[in-house]
Parts: sequence; C-alpha cells; structure tokens
Amino acid sequence: MTVLLTGAAGFIGHHTAVALRARGERVVGIDNLNTYYDVRLKDARLALLADDPGFSFHRVDISDRAAVAEVVAANPDITTIIHLAAQAGVRHSMVDPYAYVASNLMGHVVMLEAARGLKGLRHLVYASSSSVYGANRKMPFTETDRVDTPLSLYAATKRADELMSYAYAHLYGIPQTGLRFFTVYGPWGRPDMAYFSFAESILAGRPITLYDGGTLRRDFTYVDDIVGGILGCMERAPTDGPPQRVLNIGNNRSEAVSTLVDLLEDSLGKKAIRVDAPRPAADVSETCANVEAIGALAGFAPSTPLSVGIPRFSSWYLGWREKSFI
Repeated sequence: MTVLLTGAAGFIGHHTAVALRARGERVVGIDNLNTYYDVRLKDARLALLADDPGFSFHRVDISDRAAVAEVVAANPDITTIIHLAAQAGVRHSMVDPYAYVASNLMGHVVMLEAARGLKGLRHLVYASSSSVYGANRKMPFTETDRVDTPLSLYAATKRADELMSYAYAHLYGIPQTGLRFFTVYGPWGRPDMAYFSFAESILAGRPITLYDGGTLRRDFTYVDDIVGGILGCMERAPTDGPPQRVLNIGNNRSEAVSTLVDLLEDSLGKKAIRVDAPRPAADVSETCANVEAIGALAGFAPSTPLSVGIPRFSSWYLGWREKSFI
C-alpha cells in the first residue's frame, strides 16, 4: 500500500508516518513546514525517518494545487490518503484568519481533487476536530449532535471540510472518513497546546494562565491511541452511498485542566505558578467524546489515561528541552 500523508512533519502526522512504516506501508509525506511553531521540532521529527527508503518527503503547501498535483502524478500507485495537514489553533484563527481559509478550506479542496484523480484510491481519511461541536452542552458529544454553532473560525473551517467531503462523496463516490480529534497530546507534541506550553513555563519559572480557575474540562487523548484509531479506520472504507462518515476519536473521559497541571508538576518535579483568568470567547467549557461508533467500526478502545500519558510526555520533553537549549 502507498499512503499519501499530509502534515507529515506535524505532531499526529509524524506518529502516523512511523506507525505506517512499522507496518511496511510506503509513505509519501508532504508538509509546508510553516513557522506557526518552532520549525526545529518539525525538522527533528522528519530526521527520524530521513534514512527510511520507504518514506519520501516533499515540502509542499496543500493549498498549492499545482505542487500537490505534481506529487500525486509522480506517485500514481497511491491507494490511501491520510489528510492531516491544516492550520491549527483555535485562538490563532482570530489573529490570522486568512491562513485558515488558505490551508483548511482551499487545502481541503485541493486534496479532494487529488483524490478524484487517483483511479486506484480506496479511502481518504481526513482530520476534523471536536471544535465543530461549538456551543453544544450535552455530554458526551455524539456524531448525530447538531454542529452549526461554531465558536471560532477554526471550528467553522473544519465543519466546512466535512460538508465539502460529503459533496465529493455524493458526486464522485470517493470513500471518506472524517475524524473529529479530541485534544491530542503526547511526545513530539505541538508547543502551542496547553500541556506543552505549561511544561515550558513551569520549568522556566513563568506563570501559567488557567481559565476559570482550571475548571475547564477536556477529553485528553494520547497520541498512540489516536494513531491506532486512524489506522483502524483506514482499513475500513465506507461503502454505502454516499460513501462517507464522520467519527469522534477521543478518550471518552473529560478531565479538568487543573488535573493536567497537577500531573505536570508531579512528573516535572516543579510547582507551577498559577494565574486565573476568564475563559476566552473562542474556548468551550468542556469536551468529551462518545466513541461508540469508532469502537464498533474499528475496535477503537483508548487505553492511555492522562495519569500515564503526561509522565510519558514529560520524560520526552525533558530530553527535548536539553537538546534544544544546547
């Protein structure tokens, strides 16, 4: 199998590439290596696969249709697309909205068009987000819930991706699965995520901001569990028409952000300086995933509690910090 993997230098993309290569799949990775966060981290992820003959990398922006078409034309044996590239960050979408339109909207259409041109394509799996649930209050979030009250442009772009995918499945019969990720964390993670930035601040002796006293709750999902779900879904393309579906992929457990900080303090061996602030308008108060559908389809059963995953992240982070500060 040959897999076209977008966002290959990203957090989830890196772990997915490693898992695919461990299974013996050929991986064609693309990423634009943008500067949204420290590119050294992206380069270091790619370096781990640099000598692997089954992994090839192309520095390409997914919104560049000519460049993407060139990569696809050079790899006509692609049977699966795992589309994880996007402009991430809920709050940053209020700072640079145009980046979200270019990457998350145009980029998604470019990948749909690429899929349409691949005669041997079996399945397109793409990243959506729990953010699409917006102002919903019923817990846990279920795929049949309404998703028409986004609280950020980022969330709106992800919901738009789902709708565009439905249209392409209807019009062209492209089998697709959208995965609504819930707060993914772990080694090689993204520095803009709370757990990563908290770790940096704790060790540097800087205050960390906890909205509403740390009472916000998130469905923290360890990256290895996420990757297992991606690969399980990849192997099970939808067949009913239109051949598309959207699934939650999370830990099915909501925990307070203050609990996350407690675990970081314990695993890093240093207390945090906590500062309280009101919740930003773009942030929801709680997320929690109903994962019955993905469990029934792919046997997805998250097995890494926060109390295990955070020490694993902290161990990796301490090593990364030592190297990056040299």
